[in-house]
Amino acid sequence: MDSRAKALLAADAAGEIKARDITILDIRRLSPFCDFFVIVSGSSGIQVKAIAEMVEDSLSRAGFSLKHREGRGEAGWILLDYGDVVIHVFHEEERSFYDLERLWGDAERVEFMARE
Repeated sequence: MDSRAKALLAADAAGEIKARDITILDIRRLSPFCDFFVIVSGSSGIQVKAIAEMVEDSLSRAGFSLKHREGRGEAGWILLDYGDVVIHVFHEEERSFYDLERLWGDAERVEFMARE
């Protein structure tokens, strides 16, 4: 599975647990450290943790190993690093504050339709 498919799988898993504002950024031409960011929001600390766990479980079942995780305790921003794909799970307020979409504004957005 290529990195784009991995990013789509992570976004789909986040959508299963009702993550909001799912965004996939293709940063291959902008960054040497990874290919895609998946950025999602949860409305509470509990939901942020649940989204991160769902993404981890889904990618683990697909055979991908988590390289690094940041933010387990705070639940305002959990970062899941899979090497070529980095998933950012934000509480809505934290996402607005850090505004990664603006910071990486030159990145191409990948089309993604969340399941209803």
